[in-house]
Amino acid sequence: MSGEIRNVFISHVHEDDAALKGVRDLLGTRGYTIRDASIHSGNPNDAKNPDYIKTGILAPQINWAGTMIVVISPSTHKSDWVNWEIEYAEKKGKRIIGVWLPGAQEADIPDALKLYADAVVGWQADRIIGAIEGEINNWSNSDGSERSEQELPRYSC
Repeated sequence: MSGEIRNVFISHVHEDDAALKGVRDLLGTRGYTIRDASIHSGNPNDAKNPDYIKTGILAPQINWAGTMIVVISPSTHKSDWVNWEIEYAEKKGKRIIGVWLPGAQEADIPDALKLYADAVVGWQADRIIGAIEGEINNWSNSDGSERSEQELPRYSC
């Protein structure tokens, strides 16, 4: 595991920019180097046109990444951008994992993450790495307990 380099896109709301460094630092303690393509205050996007932001800025960054990490915080579920990023990553066949920020609750999960997450884990380096590597494919609740099976809505054609 030591010396691993991973290209990721960390989907988040801007008030959680500090979590990006937190993820990199946390995984760095286990020898992982994260190359993050997300847009943040240190890498600002001054575009105003939502279609251009999606197709000209976000889509190429998500395409480059092998995995999408979604930071789950109290504000994440309110973001249309986070939901769009998750839906786009799903269409491109990216591995999508959610990571609970300390203090986040189940009500904070974005709708698209509920549908498309490959795994949702706590703020522990080994759990995040396991999810990135595909060794963890289940959901943890915000308190660290394993999430029970969830019913998905069924639609008839």
